[in-house]
Amino acid sequence: MLKGILAISGHSGLFKMVSNAKNAIIVESLVDKKRMPAYATSKISALEDIAIFTDEGDVPLADVFKSIKEKENGGKAISHKASGNELKGYMEEILPNYDEDRVYVSDMKKVFQWYNLLQENNLLENLDKEEEVESAED
Repeated sequence: MLKGILAISGHSGLFKMVSNAKNAIIVESLVDKKRMPAYATSKISALEDIAIFTDEGDVPLADVFKSIKEKENGGKAISHKASGNELKGYMEEILPNYDEDRVYVSDMKKVFQWYNLLQENNLLENLDKEEEVESAED
């Protein structure tokens, strides 16, 4: 589900890796479908490698997205433009033990913005299937 989905610092939204170039990777924006090169000098983060701090350890972003999807029955999450208190309240509902000292409102905004972007592009459909495949492999 999150394989090949990238966040690039300095660029809003999310990107899907399309191919490799000589000194860069070619990515396509999930927002406007425009393609561009992303160079090694850019800070590129794969969503599958991102986790949220909790009191017990780190929770992978995919698990956070699953919680939001369950809460919203597959619909949209709270807007990333909501007030800080609303975002914190929503985060407590989906991840009650998140580390309030290390997870900032700016992080929450990104999580909810990314979730809504993935949801709009129907890229959250595989969340449950991915879990079933992992269970079958164990």
